[in-house]
Amino acid sequence: MRLRNAALAVASAVALVLAVPMSANAATGDFLYKVGPGVPTGLADPESGKCVNLPFTTEENPGFAPENLTTSTATVFLDFDCNGDVFYVMNPGKKLGDRLKLRSAIFS
Repeated sequence: MRLRNAALAVASAVALVLAVPMSANAATGDFLYKVGPGVPTGLADPESGKCVNLPFTTEENPGFAPENLTTSTATVFLDFDCNGDVFYVMNPGKKLGDRLKLRSAIFS
């Protein structure tokens, strides 16, 4: 009887470990924005927990009109390197207008 209980406990523990999803290293999905004269660009599956300076953005021409189509929350910053007091938190699925300017982002 004890051997059967021990085997059941081990099997249950293995099933539980396999059922729990592993932590993801990426925000699954696309983060889109526009640069220059409204040219669309973006990031595919950006890494979580790491600040990303958005490609094709410059001091003179920040990105704008972001769309967070990832599964993670994105915090977007006006300044490079996720610095400064000007930032906005975007939940998954959130789309913002042309007036929001951004140069970097970090994903949860």
